Amino acid sequence: MSLVAKDARRCPTGTPSRPLAFSGSPSHVRGMATILHLDMDAFFASVEQHDDPTLLGKPVIIGRDLRGVVSAASYEARTFGVHSAMPVAEAKRRCPHGVFLPGNRRRYAEVSRVVMATLQSVSPLVEPASIDEAYVDITGTETLFGPPETLGRRLKAMIREATGLACSVGIAPVKFIAKIASDYDKPDGLTLVAPEQVALFLADLPVGKIPGVGKRAQATLSRLGVRVVGEIMQYPPEFWQRHLGKWGLDLYARACGQGSDTVNPSREAKSISAENTFTTDTADRARLAAWLLHQSERVGRELRQDNQSGRTITLKLKFNDFRQITRSRTLPDPTASDTVIYAVAKELLEAEPLPRPLRLIGVGVSNFGNEPRQLSLFEDPGRKHREHGGKIDAALDAIRGKFGRDSIVRGRLFDFERD
Repeated sequence: MSLVAKDARRCPTGTPSRPLAFSGSPSHVRGMATILHLDMDAFFASVEQHDDPTLLGKPVIIGRDLRGVVSAASYEARTFGVHSAMPVAEAKRRCPHGVFLPGNRRRYAEVSRVVMATLQSVSPLVEPASIDEAYVDITGTETLFGPPETLGRRLKAMIREATGLACSVGIAPVKFIAKIASDYDKPDGLTLVAPEQVALFLADLPVGKIPGVGKRAQATLSRLGVRVVGEIMQYPPEFWQRHLGKWGLDLYARACGQGSDTVNPSREAKSISAENTFTTDTADRARLAAWLLHQSERVGRELRQDNQSGRTITLKLKFNDFRQITRSRTLPDPTASDTVIYAVAKELLEAEPLPRPLRLIGVGVSNFGNEPRQLSLFEDPGRKHREHGGKIDAALDAIRGKFGRDSIVRGRLFDFERD
Protein backbone atom coordinates (compact mmCIF):
# COMPACT_ATOMS: atom_id res chain seq x y z
CA MET A 1 0.00 0.00 0.00
CA SER A 2 1.02 3.59 -0.41
CA LEU A 3 1.49 5.43 2.81
CA VAL A 4 -0.94 8.31 3.34
CA ALA A 5 0.04 11.23 5.58
CA LYS A 6 -1.98 11.49 8.79
CA ASP A 7 -1.81 15.27 9.18
CA ALA A 8 -0.99 18.37 7.19
CA ARG A 9 1.74 19.70 9.49
CA ARG A 10 4.87 20.78 7.67
CA CYS A 11 8.26 19.42 8.72
CA PRO A 12 10.97 22.11 9.19
CA THR A 13 12.54 21.03 5.90
CA GLY A 14 9.19 21.87 4.34
CA THR A 15 6.94 19.66 2.20
CA PRO A 16 3.19 19.85 1.63
CA SER A 17 0.86 17.17 2.91
CA ARG A 18 -0.25 14.61 0.31
CA PRO A 19 -0.16 10.82 -0.13
CA LEU A 20 3.34 9.49 0.40
CA ALA A 21 3.67 7.65 -2.88
CA PHE A 22 6.19 7.78 -5.69
CA SER A 23 5.24 9.90 -8.65
CA GLY A 24 6.91 8.80 -11.85
CA SER A 25 10.48 7.60 -11.45
CA PRO A 26 12.01 8.60 -8.09
CA SER A 27 15.49 7.56 -9.17
CA HIS A 28 15.38 10.51 -11.56
CA VAL A 29 14.73 13.01 -8.76
CA ARG A 30 17.98 14.90 -8.12
CA GLY A 31 19.92 11.76 -8.98
CA MET A 32 18.63 9.99 -5.88
CA ALA A 33 18.86 6.25 -5.46
CA THR A 34 15.88 3.98 -4.94
CA ILE A 35 16.44 1.46 -2.14
CA LEU A 36 14.12 -1.43 -1.38
CA HIS A 37 14.20 -3.13 2.02
CA LEU A 38 12.57 -6.54 2.27
CA ASP A 39 11.75 -8.10 5.64
CA MET A 40 10.20 -11.56 5.99
CA ASP A 41 7.18 -11.57 8.32
CA ALA A 42 7.69 -13.53 11.57
CA PHE A 43 10.20 -15.55 9.58
CA PHE A 44 11.08 -18.53 11.78
CA ALA A 45 7.50 -18.98 13.00
CA SER A 46 6.12 -18.57 9.47
CA VAL A 47 8.46 -21.28 8.15
CA GLU A 48 7.20 -23.65 10.85
CA GLN A 49 3.57 -22.85 9.99
CA HIS A 50 4.24 -23.35 6.28
CA ASP A 51 5.95 -26.70 6.83
CA ASP A 52 3.25 -27.88 9.25
CA PRO A 53 -0.17 -26.52 8.18
CA THR A 54 -1.72 -27.71 11.46
CA LEU A 55 0.10 -24.76 13.07
CA LEU A 56 -1.66 -22.17 10.91
CA GLY A 57 -3.67 -19.74 13.02
CA LYS A 58 -1.97 -20.91 16.23
CA PRO A 59 0.40 -18.87 18.43
CA VAL A 60 3.77 -20.34 17.43
CA ILE A 61 6.79 -19.39 19.53
CA ILE A 62 10.36 -20.38 18.64
CA GLY A 63 12.12 -21.08 21.92
CA ARG A 64 11.37 -23.96 24.25
CA ASP A 65 14.04 -23.78 26.95
CA LEU A 66 12.56 -22.07 30.02
CA ARG A 67 15.92 -20.43 30.71
CA GLY A 68 16.35 -19.20 27.14
CA VAL A 69 14.78 -16.41 25.11
CA VAL A 70 12.23 -16.29 22.30
CA SER A 71 13.80 -16.30 18.82
CA ALA A 72 10.57 -15.50 16.97
CA ALA A 73 6.82 -15.33 17.53
CA SER A 74 3.97 -15.64 15.05
CA TYR A 75 1.53 -12.77 14.78
CA GLU A 76 -1.01 -14.88 16.66
CA ALA A 77 1.44 -15.06 19.58
CA ARG A 78 2.21 -11.35 19.39
CA THR A 79 -1.38 -10.51 20.25
CA PHE A 80 -0.55 -11.87 23.73
CA GLY A 81 2.47 -9.58 24.04
CA VAL A 82 5.05 -12.21 23.11
CA HIS A 83 8.03 -10.93 21.14
CA SER A 84 11.57 -11.93 20.23
CA ALA A 85 14.26 -11.65 22.93
CA MET A 86 11.61 -12.13 25.63
CA PRO A 87 12.47 -14.83 28.21
CA VAL A 88 10.68 -18.05 27.31
CA ALA A 89 9.36 -18.30 30.87
CA GLU A 90 7.62 -14.93 30.45
CA ALA A 91 6.26 -15.98 27.05
CA LYS A 92 4.76 -19.10 28.64
CA ARG A 93 3.17 -16.95 31.33
CA ARG A 94 1.60 -14.65 28.76
CA CYS A 95 0.66 -17.35 26.27
CA PRO A 96 0.43 -20.70 28.12
CA HIS A 97 -1.47 -22.31 25.23
CA GLY A 98 1.23 -21.32 22.69
CA VAL A 99 3.04 -23.88 20.57
CA PHE A 100 6.67 -23.70 21.70
CA LEU A 101 9.18 -25.14 19.23
CA PRO A 102 12.98 -25.51 19.41
CA GLY A 103 13.49 -24.13 15.90
CA ASN A 104 15.38 -25.48 12.91
CA ARG A 105 18.20 -23.12 11.93
CA ARG A 106 19.20 -25.29 8.99
CA ARG A 107 15.73 -25.08 7.49
CA TYR A 108 15.55 -21.31 8.02
CA ALA A 109 18.93 -20.86 6.29
CA GLU A 110 17.67 -22.96 3.37
CA VAL A 111 14.60 -20.74 2.91
CA SER A 112 16.75 -17.62 3.34
CA ARG A 113 18.93 -18.67 0.43
CA VAL A 114 15.82 -18.96 -1.77
CA VAL A 115 14.73 -15.46 -0.73
CA MET A 116 18.14 -13.93 -1.49
CA ALA A 117 18.32 -15.68 -4.87
CA THR A 118 14.89 -14.27 -5.73
CA LEU A 119 16.05 -10.75 -4.94
CA GLN A 120 19.20 -11.23 -7.03
CA SER A 121 17.03 -12.12 -10.01
CA VAL A 122 15.86 -8.49 -10.25
CA SER A 123 19.06 -6.66 -9.21
CA PRO A 124 22.70 -7.66 -8.72
CA LEU A 125 22.92 -5.17 -5.84
CA VAL A 126 21.53 -7.17 -2.91
CA GLU A 127 22.90 -6.74 0.61
CA PRO A 128 21.68 -9.31 3.17
CA ALA A 129 21.16 -7.57 6.51
CA SER A 130 20.28 -10.77 8.38
CA ILE A 131 18.84 -14.19 7.66
CA ASP A 132 15.40 -12.69 6.96
CA GLU A 133 16.00 -9.21 5.56
CA ALA A 134 17.96 -7.50 2.79
CA TYR A 135 18.48 -4.22 0.99
CA VAL A 136 18.16 -4.06 -2.79
CA ASP A 137 19.27 -1.15 -4.98
CA ILE A 138 16.55 -0.90 -7.63
CA THR A 139 17.73 2.43 -9.04
CA GLY A 140 17.21 2.52 -12.81
CA THR A 141 15.18 -0.72 -13.02
CA GLU A 142 12.02 1.09 -14.21
CA THR A 143 12.61 0.23 -17.86
CA LEU A 144 12.73 -3.46 -16.99
CA PHE A 145 10.16 -3.80 -14.22
CA GLY A 146 8.13 -0.60 -14.20
CA PRO A 147 7.72 1.82 -11.27
CA PRO A 148 9.12 0.85 -7.85
CA GLU A 149 5.66 -0.01 -6.50
CA THR A 150 5.13 -2.45 -9.37
CA LEU A 151 8.51 -4.08 -8.71
CA GLY A 152 7.78 -4.24 -4.98
CA ARG A 153 4.53 -6.08 -5.59
CA ARG A 154 6.20 -8.34 -8.10
CA LEU A 155 8.93 -9.30 -5.62
CA LYS A 156 6.38 -10.04 -2.91
CA ALA A 157 4.52 -12.35 -5.33
CA MET A 158 7.76 -14.04 -6.45
CA ILE A 159 8.82 -14.74 -2.86
CA ARG A 160 5.40 -16.07 -1.94
CA GLU A 161 5.52 -18.37 -4.96
CA ALA A 162 9.08 -19.55 -4.18
CA THR A 163 8.67 -20.02 -0.41
CA GLY A 164 4.96 -19.85 0.41
CA LEU A 165 5.73 -17.01 2.84
CA ALA A 166 4.69 -13.38 3.16
CA CYS A 167 7.09 -10.46 3.40
CA SER A 168 6.90 -6.70 3.86
CA VAL A 169 8.63 -4.17 1.62
CA GLY A 170 9.72 -0.57 2.16
CA ILE A 171 11.04 1.66 -0.62
CA ALA A 172 12.82 4.98 -0.04
CA PRO A 173 15.82 7.06 -1.16
CA VAL A 174 18.08 5.83 1.68
CA LYS A 175 18.52 2.56 3.51
CA PHE A 176 17.42 3.44 7.02
CA ILE A 177 14.14 4.98 5.80
CA ALA A 178 13.47 1.96 3.60
CA LYS A 179 13.95 -0.24 6.68
CA ILE A 180 11.51 1.86 8.73
CA ALA A 181 9.03 1.78 5.83
CA SER A 182 9.12 -2.03 5.59
CA ASP A 183 7.99 -2.18 9.22
CA TYR A 184 5.26 0.45 8.76
CA ASP A 185 2.49 -1.81 7.46
CA LYS A 186 3.34 -5.32 8.67
CA PRO A 187 2.49 -8.03 7.96
CA ASP A 188 2.44 -8.41 4.16
CA GLY A 189 2.82 -4.65 3.64
CA LEU A 190 4.24 -2.40 0.95
CA THR A 191 5.12 1.19 1.88
CA LEU A 192 6.75 3.77 -0.40
CA VAL A 193 8.31 7.03 0.69
CA ALA A 194 9.06 9.44 -2.16
CA PRO A 195 12.09 11.76 -1.87
CA GLU A 196 9.84 14.80 -1.54
CA GLN A 197 7.86 13.14 1.26
CA VAL A 198 10.75 12.00 3.49
CA ALA A 199 10.43 14.88 5.99
CA LEU A 200 6.69 14.38 6.39
CA PHE A 201 7.13 10.62 6.81
CA LEU A 202 9.72 11.07 9.57
CA ALA A 203 8.07 13.98 11.40
CA ASP A 204 5.66 12.06 13.67
CA LEU A 205 7.60 8.81 14.01
CA PRO A 206 8.66 7.88 17.56
CA VAL A 207 12.42 8.38 17.88
CA GLY A 208 12.75 4.69 18.77
CA LYS A 209 11.89 3.83 15.17
CA ILE A 210 15.26 5.18 14.02
CA PRO A 211 17.68 2.22 13.81
CA GLY A 212 20.24 2.44 16.59
CA VAL A 213 18.07 4.45 18.98
CA GLY A 214 17.49 2.02 21.85
CA LYS A 215 15.81 2.38 25.22
CA ARG A 216 18.70 4.25 26.85
CA ALA A 217 18.91 6.71 23.96
CA GLN A 218 15.14 7.18 24.05
CA ALA A 219 15.33 7.98 27.77
CA THR A 220 18.06 10.57 27.12
CA LEU A 221 16.05 12.17 24.32
CA SER A 222 12.92 12.17 26.47
CA ARG A 223 14.77 14.17 29.13
CA LEU A 224 15.52 16.70 26.39
CA GLY A 225 11.83 16.87 25.49
CA VAL A 226 12.13 14.83 22.30
CA ARG A 227 9.76 11.94 21.65
CA VAL A 228 9.19 12.07 17.87
CA VAL A 229 11.69 12.59 15.07
CA GLY A 230 10.27 15.97 14.04
CA GLU A 231 11.10 17.40 17.47
CA ILE A 232 14.81 16.79 16.86
CA MET A 233 14.62 19.51 14.21
CA GLN A 234 13.56 22.09 16.82
CA TYR A 235 17.20 22.39 17.86
CA PRO A 236 20.24 23.18 15.67
CA PRO A 237 23.06 20.68 15.04
CA GLU A 238 25.25 22.51 17.57
CA PHE A 239 22.75 21.71 20.32
CA TRP A 240 22.94 17.98 19.56
CA GLN A 241 26.71 17.99 19.28
CA ARG A 242 26.98 19.76 22.64
CA HIS A 243 24.68 17.29 24.39
CA LEU A 244 25.41 14.02 22.57
CA GLY A 245 28.68 14.52 20.69
CA LYS A 246 29.16 12.90 17.29
CA TRP A 247 26.16 10.66 17.85
CA GLY A 248 24.03 13.80 18.22
CA LEU A 249 25.13 15.02 14.79
CA ASP A 250 24.34 11.61 13.31
CA LEU A 251 20.92 11.72 14.93
CA TYR A 252 20.23 15.20 13.50
CA ALA A 253 21.28 13.99 10.03
CA ARG A 254 18.86 11.05 10.31
CA ALA A 255 16.06 13.41 11.32
CA CYS A 256 16.81 15.35 8.12
CA GLY A 257 16.45 12.13 6.12
CA GLN A 258 20.17 11.81 5.42
CA GLY A 259 21.66 8.34 5.35
CA SER A 260 23.52 5.81 3.26
CA ASP A 261 22.13 4.75 -0.10
CA THR A 262 25.01 2.36 -0.81
CA VAL A 263 24.03 -1.30 -1.10
CA ASN A 264 27.02 -3.59 -0.62
CA PRO A 265 26.41 -6.91 -2.39
CA SER A 266 29.70 -8.35 -1.14
CA ARG A 267 28.68 -8.07 2.50
CA GLU A 268 28.94 -11.46 4.18
CA ALA A 269 28.29 -12.84 7.63
CA LYS A 270 31.08 -11.91 10.04
CA SER A 271 30.73 -15.06 12.10
CA ILE A 272 28.77 -18.26 12.51
CA SER A 273 28.06 -19.50 16.02
CA ALA A 274 25.89 -21.77 18.14
CA GLU A 275 25.07 -21.52 21.82
CA ASN A 276 22.74 -23.12 24.33
CA THR A 277 21.30 -22.08 27.68
CA PHE A 278 21.11 -24.97 30.13
CA THR A 279 17.96 -26.00 31.96
CA THR A 280 20.13 -26.44 35.06
CA ASP A 281 23.42 -24.63 35.70
CA THR A 282 26.38 -26.97 35.40
CA ALA A 283 30.14 -27.12 35.90
CA ASP A 284 30.38 -30.75 34.70
CA ARG A 285 33.24 -30.53 32.20
CA ALA A 286 32.30 -33.77 30.45
CA ARG A 287 28.81 -32.48 29.78
CA LEU A 288 30.16 -29.08 28.73
CA ALA A 289 32.51 -30.80 26.28
CA ALA A 290 29.58 -32.77 24.84
CA TRP A 291 27.70 -29.52 24.29
CA LEU A 292 30.75 -28.07 22.54
CA LEU A 293 30.97 -31.07 20.20
CA HIS A 294 27.27 -30.79 19.41
CA GLN A 295 27.65 -27.05 18.70
CA SER A 296 30.85 -27.52 16.69
CA GLU A 297 28.96 -29.89 14.39
CA ARG A 298 26.23 -27.29 13.89
CA VAL A 299 28.72 -24.51 13.16
CA GLY A 300 30.86 -26.68 10.88
CA ARG A 301 27.84 -27.86 8.91
CA GLU A 302 26.62 -24.28 8.39
CA LEU A 303 30.11 -23.15 7.34
CA ARG A 304 30.31 -25.91 4.74
CA GLN A 305 26.81 -25.19 3.46
CA ASP A 306 27.81 -21.55 2.94
CA ASN A 307 31.18 -22.53 1.46
CA GLN A 308 32.91 -20.60 4.24
CA SER A 309 35.85 -21.24 6.53
CA GLY A 310 37.33 -19.19 9.34
CA ARG A 311 40.55 -18.84 11.30
CA THR A 312 39.28 -17.61 14.68
CA ILE A 313 37.53 -19.99 17.09
CA THR A 314 35.70 -18.33 20.00
CA LEU A 315 34.40 -19.95 23.18
CA LYS A 316 31.57 -18.16 24.99
CA LEU A 317 30.76 -18.83 28.65
CA LYS A 318 28.05 -17.29 30.82
CA PHE A 319 28.14 -18.06 34.54
CA ASN A 320 25.10 -18.42 36.78
CA ASP A 321 25.67 -14.89 38.09
CA PHE A 322 25.25 -13.71 34.45
CA ARG A 323 28.91 -12.73 34.13
CA GLN A 324 29.99 -13.50 30.57
CA ILE A 325 33.45 -14.12 29.10
CA THR A 326 34.83 -15.10 25.70
CA ARG A 327 38.11 -16.76 24.83
CA SER A 328 39.47 -16.98 21.28
CA ARG A 329 42.28 -18.58 19.30
CA THR A 330 43.30 -17.74 15.74
CA LEU A 331 44.58 -20.59 13.58
CA PRO A 332 47.22 -20.35 10.84
CA ASP A 333 44.74 -21.74 8.28
CA PRO A 334 40.97 -21.26 7.92
CA THR A 335 38.80 -24.26 8.78
CA ALA A 336 35.26 -25.53 8.47
CA SER A 337 36.01 -28.85 10.18
CA ASP A 338 33.84 -29.98 13.09
CA THR A 339 36.85 -31.77 14.56
CA VAL A 340 39.16 -28.75 14.46
CA ILE A 341 36.51 -26.37 15.81
CA TYR A 342 35.73 -28.75 18.66
CA ALA A 343 39.39 -29.44 19.50
CA VAL A 344 40.21 -25.74 19.81
CA ALA A 345 37.03 -24.92 21.75
CA LYS A 346 37.65 -27.82 24.13
CA GLU A 347 41.23 -26.67 24.77
CA LEU A 348 39.97 -23.17 25.52
CA LEU A 349 37.43 -24.63 27.94
CA GLU A 350 40.01 -26.84 29.66
CA ALA A 351 42.27 -23.83 30.19
CA GLU A 352 39.51 -21.83 31.83
CA PRO A 353 38.79 -22.16 35.57
CA LEU A 354 35.12 -22.46 36.39
CA PRO A 355 34.62 -20.65 39.70
CA ARG A 356 30.85 -20.90 39.26
CA PRO A 357 28.49 -23.17 37.34
CA LEU A 358 27.62 -22.12 33.80
CA ARG A 359 24.16 -21.26 32.50
CA LEU A 360 25.29 -20.99 28.85
CA ILE A 361 28.05 -22.21 26.57
CA GLY A 362 28.68 -21.46 22.92
CA VAL A 363 31.23 -21.68 20.14
CA GLY A 364 31.72 -19.53 17.05
CA VAL A 365 33.95 -19.18 14.02
CA SER A 366 34.94 -15.84 12.46
CA ASN A 367 37.75 -14.21 10.49
CA PHE A 368 36.57 -15.73 7.24
CA GLY A 369 38.68 -16.04 4.10
CA ASN A 370 41.99 -17.40 2.98
CA GLU A 371 44.79 -15.02 3.91
CA PRO A 372 48.28 -15.76 2.55
CA ARG A 373 50.68 -17.41 4.97
CA GLN A 374 54.34 -18.35 4.85
CA LEU A 375 54.95 -21.80 3.42
CA SER A 376 56.96 -24.29 5.47
CA LEU A 377 59.76 -26.53 4.18
CA PHE A 378 58.71 -29.17 6.69
CA GLU A 379 55.77 -31.52 6.78
CA ASP A 380 52.75 -30.18 8.65
CA PRO A 381 52.16 -32.82 11.37
CA GLY A 382 48.46 -32.03 11.62
CA ARG A 383 47.66 -31.97 7.91
CA LYS A 384 46.78 -35.64 7.52
CA HIS A 385 44.62 -35.52 10.65
CA ARG A 386 42.72 -32.49 9.31
CA GLU A 387 42.25 -34.12 5.92
CA HIS A 388 40.91 -37.26 7.60
CA GLY A 389 38.53 -35.15 9.73
CA GLY A 390 37.37 -33.32 6.62
CA LYS A 391 36.48 -36.61 4.92
CA ILE A 392 34.47 -37.65 7.97
CA ASP A 393 32.63 -34.32 7.97
CA ALA A 394 31.82 -34.70 4.27
CA ALA A 395 30.53 -38.24 4.81
CA LEU A 396 28.33 -37.14 7.72
CA ASP A 397 26.98 -34.23 5.66
CA ALA A 398 26.08 -36.58 2.82
CA ILE A 399 24.29 -39.06 5.11
CA ARG A 400 22.37 -36.33 6.94
CA GLY A 401 21.48 -34.63 3.67
CA LYS A 402 19.93 -37.84 2.38
CA PHE A 403 18.40 -39.36 5.51
CA GLY A 404 17.89 -36.41 7.86
CA ARG A 405 19.82 -34.51 10.48
CA ASP A 406 19.29 -37.10 13.24
CA SER A 407 20.09 -40.13 11.06
CA ILE A 408 23.66 -40.46 12.33
CA VAL A 409 25.30 -39.40 15.60
CA ARG A 410 28.94 -39.49 16.67
CA GLY A 411 29.59 -42.12 19.33
CA ARG A 412 30.72 -39.50 21.84
CA LEU A 413 27.32 -37.81 21.49
CA PHE A 414 25.09 -40.91 21.59
CA ASP A 415 24.15 -40.69 25.27
CA PHE A 416 24.05 -36.89 25.07
CA GLU A 417 21.60 -36.90 22.14
CA ARG A 418 19.50 -39.59 23.83
CA ASP A 419 19.24 -37.45 26.99
